[in-house]
Amino acid sequence: MTIQSLPDILRYGSISEPLWIEFDRRIGYHSMDTTHYHRSFEFFYLYSGERKFFIRDSVYPIQSGDLILVNSNFVHRTSELSQPNHERVVLHFDLPFFDGLSREETELLQSPFLDGYPIVRLNLQERLHLETLFESLLRELNDRPPGYQLHIRNMATELLLLTARHMQKRKALPNVEVTPVQRKVTDIIRHINQQFREPLHLDDLAKQFYISKGHLSRVFKEVTGFGFSQYINITRIKEAEHLLRETDLSITEISEQCGFENFSHFGKVFKELSGLSPRAYRKLE
Repeated sequence: MTIQSLPDILRYGSISEPLWIEFDRRIGYHSMDTTHYHRSFEFFYLYSGERKFFIRDSVYPIQSGDLILVNSNFVHRTSELSQPNHERVVLHFDLPFFDGLSREETELLQSPFLDGYPIVRLNLQERLHLETLFESLLRELNDRPPGYQLHIRNMATELLLLTARHMQKRKALPNVEVTPVQRKVTDIIRHINQQFREPLHLDDLAKQFYISKGHLSRVFKEVTGFGFSQYINITRIKEAEHLLRETDLSITEISEQCGFENFSHFGKVFKELSGLSPRAYRKLE
């Protein structure tokens, strides 16, 4: 299951419970009706779109892939920025969520909310890791198999732990300005995400986006953490996994639909990234 296959609204728990989760896909312009605050720590992740986030006394422009950490009882509100439509997932951690943990563990998991600067801008590799955890959590919430509540709590704890470790390694800087290079790479990534079913070559994209081949290869790696070809393969294999799980298409058809010109190359790349052959992956799922 991918984010795109989820219903527009998913809910878990409530504001009076230790863990409260909201997933929303909103079409058109949308702003919160009221500025509000609550005792729980808020863990807000913007999957797609753009927003303005008011927290305490400052307004922050946020974009797809940004993580926002709202401390307990901080007044906050979101509103539209320039683009309609957005997808977001919000986890609320109330104090009883941390019951049973040691003092050191509680302090570690709460530390991201106390950092002072609420915006965490992840690189692409970190973002994909975070989204993998979110997708596992939301899949459980949507399907609700036996023990799903335990899995959701474990995933929520892992999200906090991942963020706490990230903050210790690399403090978020109070500067969310996007550089021209980052903007260029973002445009290229969006193009890849939309056109991954078609042939994609470094030479062609370099010409299309008015950048030299060598420079594109270098800055793409610097900004995303992935090589150019590596990211294209990851994008294609993620779609192949989705089609293997959700459709009855043959493996050959999936290979073609995901942009692989050579079936044997598809099988090799799939096994490198998934750890299984396409046939074994389908059987396991």
